Amino acid sequence: MTETTAAQAASETTPQTPAREVLTYEQFGVAARELAQAVADSGFVPDVVVAVARGGLPLGGAIAYALGTKAVGTLNVEFYTGIDERLPDPVLLPPLLDTNAITGLRALVVDDVADTGETLALVEKLMGRYCQDVRTVVLYAKPRSVIDPHFVWKRTDRWIVFPWSDRDPVTPAV
Repeated sequence: MTETTAAQAASETTPQTPAREVLTYEQFGVAARELAQAVADSGFVPDVVVAVARGGLPLGGAIAYALGTKAVGTLNVEFYTGIDERLPDPVLLPPLLDTNAITGLRALVVDDVADTGETLALVEKLMGRYCQDVRTVVLYAKPRSVIDPHFVWKRTDRWIVFPWSDRDPVTPAV
């Protein structure tokens, strides 16, 4: 019996399971470099890269390295509680970003996807209270997003399967 990978299973389309956008680690590497190049080409030089945890962490680190930006922070935001299940509004979770440390800086806010866009809009607004200039970057943006990020690798209306979240969490080996 052959083993079906998560990416293969996710890409199968049936009437019950619509087509999905599957991102591989190889594509992620290409996307991160292309997004970093787009930021550099725009003339925006961030003093700090702020990744929206958890989905924005891989991309935030990759873009910070690609841009040579050493100051990296995170903001923890909970909005999705399950597949297509959300809280009424996004909520900031501790630990919180040190706002004194970012006052007056140019910030690049990074997330994996602008789905509804509410999380990214919340973080952009919050960062805008302290930072001189705030730009946003995502791997994917969906048409229903309430925000149009400054930098987008790909636009889609499909469900997205990311390589870091395509499997259940690990459990202790017994």
